[in-house]
Amino acid sequence: MKKLPSISNEIKEDVIFKIISKNFSKIAPYWFELLSSWLIRSYNVFQDIDKYIILVYLINKDLIFYRKNGLIVDYDTFYNDKSIEIPKINISDISTDLKIPKESVRRKVQELEKARVIKKNGKKIFLDRSAFITAKPKQTLDALSVLLHKFNKILLDEKITIKIFNKDEITTSLKNNFSFCWYQFYKLIFIFTNRWRIALTDLETLAIGLVVLLNTVGNKSFKAQDLNMSHWTKLAQGADDVGVNAMSLSDITGIPRPTVVRKIKRLVETDFLHINEKKLITLNIKGSRLKKQIKMQNQNMKSLSSMLHRIFNQIKVINSD
Repeated sequence: MKKLPSISNEIKEDVIFKIISKNFSKIAPYWFELLSSWLIRSYNVFQDIDKYIILVYLINKDLIFYRKNGLIVDYDTFYNDKSIEIPKINISDISTDLKIPKESVRRKVQELEKARVIKKNGKKIFLDRSAFITAKPKQTLDALSVLLHKFNKILLDEKITIKIFNKDEITTSLKNNFSFCWYQFYKLIFIFTNRWRIALTDLETLAIGLVVLLNTVGNKSFKAQDLNMSHWTKLAQGADDVGVNAMSLSDITGIPRPTVVRKIKRLVETDFLHINEKKLITLNIKGSRLKKQIKMQNQNMKSLSSMLHRIFNQIKVINSD
């Protein structure tokens, strides 16, 4: 019989935030890879990230229901059902919660209905799982497991915990507690994308910018440095002396090259990116934009800390002796 976990073993949210801030360069590659890959896969489902996020928002209604009623649904059970019944679709609520204009929401919901992703049966509304089975979060689950494992290693180095869970243990825990963990993950996604939607208007632009950022993160000389969040954010500007071109960005994201070129131009004009005479793009946030970005980075890390606090402590409880 397992012992009841001690309340004192909980890792506090403010402690997690301090640990992330101090060790940002160790966790940043995995954090940005998780976000970037999720956005790219989201785009590739409908060639429209907003449409996919609306779908996720509706799926999340089920996760909210499970959470309110104290139910934990595992990964396999959640994806074995053929359809999900959802409450009445409220265009105004979706618009408010996702920061998408109401008419855009209305149009995208109609497109989802036309594609039979959303089906009406009398007064009941269903989501057809076959329409988004290709978006089953296998890769996201793997990326989140990697992030949690790296975070666990940092906690061990900082002597906050004495136990390390391997990646497979974490993946198993995420699957067994899928409805709980994915509710927390989607909560983070909605908060993160809403902040960036306000800054950039659309999420395809964010997907492109994150690929450029990951190119910087992968720079060997920059990657080797042990930096806190503030220093990392400042030194990341111009750290990649090679850059990436529009065609590569199009290939990686799946976004058509003309669209990529147009969105790069806007990112350059708004002081996010720099493009040189060879048409190679690098990260180059500066001036007042950098101050705003540091503030947003701080907010995003608090949101990440909140998710890690809930999911990692859940994993600790499930795997406690």
